[in-house]
Formats: sequence, C-alpha cells, structure tokens
Amino acid sequence: MPEAPERSEAARVYQHFREIFGDTRPRPGRARSRTRDTTGGEPFTPGRDPKPLADAIDGLTSQLGWTAPLSQHEVLASWSEVAGDEIARHSDAIAIENGVLQVRCESTAWATQLRLMRSELVTRILDRYPGAGVETIRFQGPDAPTWKRGPRSVPGRGPRDTYG
Repeated sequence: MPEAPERSEAARVYQHFREIFGDTRPRPGRARSRTRDTTGGEPFTPGRDPKPLADAIDGLTSQLGWTAPLSQHEVLASWSEVAGDEIARHSDAIAIENGVLQVRCESTAWATQLRLMRSELVTRILDRYPGAGVETIRFQGPDAPTWKRGPRSVPGRGPRDTYG
C-alpha cells in the first residue's frame, strides 16, 4: 500500500477547518437556485426596523460570555468613581481574581482605614456593577524592601547574625 505524501501544516489546518465547518465552495454540477424569501422580505413590514447598535453589542457580549470580564474591567477603570477622589488618590485597584478585588494602598495606614470601609465599598460596587462578581476586597500596603535580593545581599543570615 503506497504511503500518502506528507502534507504541509497549512494543508492540514485547511483540511481540519473543512471537516469542522464543511465545504462551502460551490460545486460545478450544482446550480444555486434563488428562492425568494416571502417572510418579511418587503420593506416597511414588521420586524424590518433597524435596531440600535448597543442592543447588538449587548447581545454579542452575552452570547460570547464577555459580560463578567467587561464588568470587572469597568470596576477597575472607574475605581475613582466607586471609591471617591480622595481614596483613589491614595489607592489603586489592581485586579479581580476569584471574586476578590485587590487594592494596593500607598501606606499601611490607608490600607487599615480602607479595611474599615470594606463593606461600604463592596456595597457600592454591587450596586453599580452587579455582573462583576466582586464578593470582597483585599487591601494591601506598599511593597516592602526585602533583605533576600539586591546588590548588598550576602549569603547566610544577613543582618540578623549580629543579634543575640
């Protein structure tokens, strides 16, 4: 039995798409017959009115499952409106993962104050963006320097070897 010649990757992908979506090319033996659509094909009949673009986009986003990610992005983009200008000057909404909105604060004092306001902020988010899926907020202070890496790091215990 002779072996089939090896096809290129493009040919394999093309064949795969033909198997999935079918062959839509017209065949020489088949003549396409035009059939008239008698259901609503006339102008000014019911159902022929143009629809707003916003409705089409909303339908597309819900059909593709983009509603929650778009709502989450809106929460992140409008953090200053949700939290207020004063709070937004001292904090940044970073990400939403598993229903937890992560907010980085410029100091630990701001992080502590915002922890006390957590329930109020979550309520505001749920009122404005119910599809975002935010259940709680995690406030974190600024990143602290580490002794483990950097130009002045040394092997061993480091600065703690002189204590005690």
